[in-house]
Amino acid sequence: MSEIIEKHPFEPFLPENAKLLMLGTFPPAEKRWCMRFYYPNFINDMWRIFGICFYGDKQHFVLEQEKRYNLDSIIPFLNEKGIAMYDTATKIRRTKDNASDKDLEIVEETDLDGMLRKLPECKAVITAGQLATDVFCNHYGIKSPKVGEFAEFLLDDRELRLYRMPSSSRAYPMRAERKADYYNIVFKYLEL
Repeated sequence: MSEIIEKHPFEPFLPENAKLLMLGTFPPAEKRWCMRFYYPNFINDMWRIFGICFYGDKQHFVLEQEKRYNLDSIIPFLNEKGIAMYDTATKIRRTKDNASDKDLEIVEETDLDGMLRKLPECKAVITAGQLATDVFCNHYGIKSPKVGEFAEFLLDDRELRLYRMPSSSRAYPMRAERKADYYNIVFKYLEL
């Protein structure tokens, strides 16, 4: 097990108009990145899922020849749609040299209340992956929803929804097109 404690490499991406906050657990090790932003691993399908959901095109955000995502189109898209991104852990220790949640030890959890208070228009949170869902549900004292379903929770006097979505990792055994069907449930609810 590594003794190295990693601090989150990215600032929270929090557009003021965000209706949705997407939370993973923690980014993969930098050697797996193709860009300096969320879901940076080229074999992770999150940006392909977004392409399917919003443009009917799995390759919309993909620069295939360069084996990276088009961050110059991702950032304006997220700002326009009002989609915030961060993770449920701000510090972790990797127990193995991979990106799997099961091999992460969370050293410090994210201040979820503080983040959501910075997003007054946020109505829903997506957790993509079991560990992120567990951290979130434990914090808010709610039961973990099944994949594709939601649980309601309160923050101050706001009622919000937590949607549990399939992981965008290819290790999760489902085609990107099928995962997109699940994500579309949330995007339609929020009228994104």
